[in-house]
Amino acid sequence: MSRSIRRRESARHWVQALEKTQLSRRGMLAGSGGLALAAMLAACGTGSGSGGGTAKGVVKPTAAADLSAEQAIVNWANWTLYLDYDDKSKKYPTLEKFKKQSGITANYSEDIDSNDMYYGKVQAQLAAGQDIGQDIITPSDWMSERLIRQGYVQELDHANIPNIKNLLPELKDVRFDQGRKQSLTWQSGFTGLAWNKEAFPKGLRTVSDLWQPELKGRVSVLDEMRDTMPMMLLDAGVDIRGDWGDNEYGNAIDVLDEHVSSGQIRQVKGNSYKQDLISGDVLAALVYSGDITQLNFEEGDKWEFIMPDAGGLIWSDNFMVPIGSPHKTNAEKLMDFYYDPVVAAEVAAYVNYVCPVVGAREAMEKIDPELVDNPLIFPTAEYLSKATTERTMSIEEEARFQELFQQVIGV
Repeated sequence: MSRSIRRRESARHWVQALEKTQLSRRGMLAGSGGLALAAMLAACGTGSGSGGGTAKGVVKPTAAADLSAEQAIVNWANWTLYLDYDDKSKKYPTLEKFKKQSGITANYSEDIDSNDMYYGKVQAQLAAGQDIGQDIITPSDWMSERLIRQGYVQELDHANIPNIKNLLPELKDVRFDQGRKQSLTWQSGFTGLAWNKEAFPKGLRTVSDLWQPELKGRVSVLDEMRDTMPMMLLDAGVDIRGDWGDNEYGNAIDVLDEHVSSGQIRQVKGNSYKQDLISGDVLAALVYSGDITQLNFEEGDKWEFIMPDAGGLIWSDNFMVPIGSPHKTNAEKLMDFYYDPVVAAEVAAYVNYVCPVVGAREAMEKIDPELVDNPLIFPTAEYLSKATTERTMSIEEEARFQELFQQVIGV
């Protein structure tokens, strides 16, 4: 069965701006007080900074008792189009294999549309140490760092995950989780630009190209500050790994505010932006790499994905066990299953994101040889030279920058 047929059903699963304030965002900020995959992926979670601190006086919740021995269940919340899916059976083939091999009932849901929205839904329960109804979640690096800092996830028992040996060596120690005690990479990917090649053949090279008059009202940007704003900063010539701060962020947020307020930007969305590309309401957007590869298989190669001339982002999403989960061992068994190189290759052949498992590229030769040289799954050093990561933000910076971002996008 072709990839396009397999995806047809799953691809269908799935603000207005506030008035511009007279006080500039810069003023508000001032007053509010030849790379290889190894190096790039490691950079997603390494570096220095004060982003890992814990607020004083905050009591972290206690991990739930593990009932895995009595309850053969695991519940997994993930992003959309992020697991191999068969349209005919309406099932996830690798997950069905896991169920059969383990005897564990696995319930899968596409509950995560953006890190911030999902965090907003479950934060109160996590803070209270309650079960959120999920034993595995897959937040992005920066949100993973926050959850670890707040004590909202459980420590993993590597004895239950022997296939952790297949994790890319450069991902075994990341800034926010040395030794991978509380997280394990699910997939990695890129944030860049995409456009409808048929409707807008002129194409894009920079984020600033989104502001062309002929695209007014047909542009979408991501509703995650940690995706959209680094892309805006890069476009302004800022080294986002370096020493930037309130002034640079203020300049970039002013640009975003201008184009949200003018109606140049039609949508500020999470993963659901894909439907706007399909409908044609949006012609050009800030996007995630794997989404575009998937949509092109489904809809007939309509979109082009690039990392802008100024650079794009590389990031990872991570397996984590929420603090109130009563099925940690079962969750660890599922993680172990997906770190089998053959299984990892099956997933990569469908989701088209960067695979973190050693041996998956070789396994892909038998599954889909055409994908072995796909740079969005197994990127070359040349391709990775166009990607970067941002520096660590302090707790105070993250809160301040996030508040301003939400004011601009109208959340």
